[in-house]
Amino acid sequence: MRTLQELQEIFCDATANTWHQHANGGGWVQNTATVAESVYVGENALVYGNAQVRDTVVISGSAQVYGDAQVAGNAKVYGNARVCDTAKVYGAARAYGSALVFHQAEVSGTAKVYDMVRIYGTAEVFGNAQVFGHAEVFGSARVYGNACLYDDIRESGDERRRYAREYS
Repeated sequence: MRTLQELQEIFCDATANTWHQHANGGGWVQNTATVAESVYVGENALVYGNAQVRDTVVISGSAQVYGDAQVAGNAKVYGNARVCDTAKVYGAARAYGSALVFHQAEVSGTAKVYDMVRIYGTAEVFGNAQVFGHAEVFGSARVYGNACLYDDIRESGDERRRYAREYS
């Protein structure tokens, strides 16, 4: 479990007055963030800034939720994944590995984003879609249904091309 001293190595201004350990999991939450009691925040996970996390969400591993990000439903953010800015992850969506969901992007439904992916801009990944490897989804792109983007694919939505492949 991360100590206050270890937290201060990341956030030099962290104090017992500005941060607390979440009762369900022991992870650190900055007092400016809103985290429901029903949420699990694992011992090495961080929630900070003005982030809002509610319902039965699980934040675990070394995952971070920050900025004005929102995570809700029974979504899971774990591994080294980060959700930040005004991004949203909700429903039964999963963000894990070293996934980064930022800007105004949304991941929802039962979608999974993992490995080294970047989801940003106003992009949306939803339904049963999966994005993994080193793929990027950005701009106004929408990846949905049973679509699968992977490897070094870049989907912006502005290009009007579909790289989505059915995942078997």
